[in-house]
Amino acid sequence: MAQTLQELGDHIAASLVGAVLSTSITHDELTLDVARDQIVDILTFLRDDEKCLFQVLIDICGVDWPAREQRFDVVYHLLSPRLNQRVRLKLKTDETTPVDSVIPVYSAANWFEREAYDLYGILFTGHPDLRRILTDYGFQGHPLRKDFPLTGYVEVRYDDELKRVVYEPVELTQEFRTFDFESPWEGTQYVLPGDEKATS
Repeated sequence: MAQTLQELGDHIAASLVGAVLSTSITHDELTLDVARDQIVDILTFLRDDEKCLFQVLIDICGVDWPAREQRFDVVYHLLSPRLNQRVRLKLKTDETTPVDSVIPVYSAANWFEREAYDLYGILFTGHPDLRRILTDYGFQGHPLRKDFPLTGYVEVRYDDELKRVVYEPVELTQEFRTFDFESPWEGTQYVLPGDEKATS
């Protein structure tokens, strides 16, 4: 299996000189690091080449690395039903540099790119309708970014007096709690209810 994947990776890298930055095989899966500005040409080649025939786009997703200058990875997963092979492509981008939309190559990319935009803020040029798909209208921020607060910025509730949905700043009713993280096998540092009469 590894030999077949290595041959496939070598064929793709030799055919797309300059577009494929590196190849690796991990857990019996081929991963290609590719140039951002050539993603449409790369995917077109992978779809049409006789040794590839990756005709199914399984997924497009994002990965956030906030400490990195180009903080996002955009990851494409492809399937070749005829050759029974999979490949993963990764490219890097930042918050302001858009990635070319691959809808002309795979129409299934439409909702995947909208999801990456909604949850990470990754921009795609040439997308016919780049707007949020999972979060609500007027939502602020991108909830899968690692710097997005766990509580969010606003809370949504239905106001019975106004008879409509209202947005309000998040209010945490309990600022601090003490949790007992001790193992039950080690015992607690305080007397449990009902154990007051026990002798040590």
